[in-house]
Amino acid sequence: MQTVLERIGKRLGTTWKKGITLLMVALMMTSCGNIFLAETETNPWEVIALPTEAALADVAFTDNGEHGWLVGSRTTLLESTDAGKTWETRILELGDQQYTFTSIDFNEEEGWLVGQPSIMLHTTDGGNSWSNIPLDPQLPGQPLLITATGQNSAELATDIGAIYKTEDGGQQWKGLVQSAVGVVRNMTRDNAGRYVAVSSRGNFYSTWLPGQASWQPHNRENSKRLQNMGFNKDGMLWLIARGGQMQFGTENVAYEDWGEPINPEFASSWGLLDLAYRTPQEIWVTGGSGNLLMSQDGGETWMKDKAVENVPTNFYRVKFLKNDRGYVLGQRGYLLRYEEEPTAA
Repeated sequence: MQTVLERIGKRLGTTWKKGITLLMVALMMTSCGNIFLAETETNPWEVIALPTEAALADVAFTDNGEHGWLVGSRTTLLESTDAGKTWETRILELGDQQYTFTSIDFNEEEGWLVGQPSIMLHTTDGGNSWSNIPLDPQLPGQPLLITATGQNSAELATDIGAIYKTEDGGQQWKGLVQSAVGVVRNMTRDNAGRYVAVSSRGNFYSTWLPGQASWQPHNRENSKRLQNMGFNKDGMLWLIARGGQMQFGTENVAYEDWGEPINPEFASSWGLLDLAYRTPQEIWVTGGSGNLLMSQDGGETWMKDKAVENVPTNFYRVKFLKNDRGYVLGQRGYLLRYEEEPTAA
């Protein structure tokens, strides 16, 4: 038979364990932010049905804002003439080779399109006709990012960080960096010509500013591997790390000063993939399994657009062309289009 002291000891042990459990839960909620986010008051995104099962990679429009192009895997090229409300497949005569188109950009009616294996296409009439720009077989890496910088001018960046510039419609290219940075997971360029690239394993990131001879490497902030990085409207960096962790840069000189890490939604934000600013304070973040988060105060507080969480796709990219024009690109041909006048959620 148990003695009185043994029974008291067991009760104290059970109480102690419950107390420790409650304390751990409280600490987790305090350190990790919200477990489940509140829903946005409106749903400003329209789900667009596309005639493809491809993973979408980029979207761009000519200067009139109505004529647009959408690219992705499986040599996917889609055209819209109504500001992205509807899209039709455009077939190019490129032989039997299947391409993954990675980037497209326009300056007025002149456009550039790149993909892998190495391919570059150029148009001067809004995409009515495309010409194939031959690339040097010795090009370091595969084309990853193309930016139209002016008439007959563009910048090309490859997936190992080589950067080239043309000012004669692609006939000649000038190297802007002395050496590549290595295989990258992703790369972003801002309107000022600054680049940031995340290494293929997410171990470190590198930055390049116009005029620098080479990329500048930077160690990541903590043990979590980097997933994606980019610039805000003031030229400062943001980052997404594994586990749904985010950080925002506090200066735009050395790109090594960061605010405290945050987890917008601890319960489900492990799959965050991309971030974009609609305004200097309004941020949208995409992720796996239909995750779409929004902050109206620069990342201090967050809400979730639950109206699209049942869309069966991973949202790979979010891109705003204007304050009232944005797109979320997913896999299996899913596209979200930002509406200027949002509907009730």
